[in-house]
Amino acid sequence: SSSTSSSVVNKISQKQGKTDLDDGETVQVPGSGLKPYNVKYTGGVYSCDCPAWRNQTSPINFRTCKHIIHIRGEENEKERLKEAPPITTTKNKLTKTEANIAAKLKEPQLLLAGKWDSNKDIVGWWMSEKFDGMRAYFDGNGQLISRLGNKIHAPDWFLNGFPQIDLDGELWKGRGKFQETTSIVRSFNSDERWRDIKFLVFDSPSMSGVFEERMEKLKAILSNSPKHIEIVKHTKITSIDQMYEELNRVLEDKGEGLMVRKPESLYEKSRSSTLLKVKVMHDQEAKVIGYEPGRGKHSGRCGALKVQLENGKEFKIGTGLTDKERDNPPPIGSIITFTYQEFTNDGVPRFPAYQRIRTDVSW
Repeated sequence: SSSTSSSVVNKISQKQGKTDLDDGETVQVPGSGLKPYNVKYTGGVYSCDCPAWRNQTSPINFRTCKHIIHIRGEENEKERLKEAPPITTTKNKLTKTEANIAAKLKEPQLLLAGKWDSNKDIVGWWMSEKFDGMRAYFDGNGQLISRLGNKIHAPDWFLNGFPQIDLDGELWKGRGKFQETTSIVRSFNSDERWRDIKFLVFDSPSMSGVFEERMEKLKAILSNSPKHIEIVKHTKITSIDQMYEELNRVLEDKGEGLMVRKPESLYEKSRSSTLLKVKVMHDQEAKVIGYEPGRGKHSGRCGALKVQLENGKEFKIGTGLTDKERDNPPPIGSIITFTYQEFTNDGVPRFPAYQRIRTDVSW
């Protein structure tokens, strides 16, 4: 509702005369309509929740809009953007359907995981840690590509030493550092910040042979690679108790869960039952479609997110939001990840809890 939105906005600090924001600071800027926009500075990146900023295709640290210029000044923005890569445009705009088809065509065809059901016997399968990073595909020809098919602007030194074969993996900074990882990976010329990033190799989509054979080939190929390229360690599951012990160890270390892989499986370039996620709670994506006003201690800010699953089912998520996120909730139209225990008979997630905004997936 508009009253909730304005209450949320009023909580945001306003600082006049500043040309640079503190890390994590959000400032309100009047928009052309009734609703102001929020300019934020996080991890070296200026962002704005206006459509003009969100719809740009440039790397996130080289986007701007009139609201950011209003805060920083035109000359400061010109200086900041002078090393930006050229923006490519098309003369004729695509229809929404054509744009969706074009986006799907450029996406790398990767193996996607299902979810483990405790009724499924996975003794004899291979398990590895589920990393909280950003999925990436190396094309074997010097380029890293996101799951959505966008070029990742990794520095040359990071790409040196990659083999001439395609690789499926994860760009990862560490447990609990998803936001920091995506900020670095989605930026341009963030050279030194890449020093903390590793590329964890899961598989090679084009390599022949069953899973175990592919892993042996990759170990040999990557044996002399730079230290930031690592092959993911897999351990054989000998019992469900052993698998749960490993899951608990990962969770205690602030990890996300486990991935389990069917032995002697081929690389399928689609969602497959040969690769499964094992987590205490399930997770899924939803689109934000509105806000529920807060009550009591949350009065005057966001009480819950109104969201929609990809199948159209709508529900609310009120758990998991920090006070800061209630003051400045995820924008309408954004994709979020939430956890849940199970689905009701009506197809609604039970005990949903907000986790984070997803910038590496779209609908």
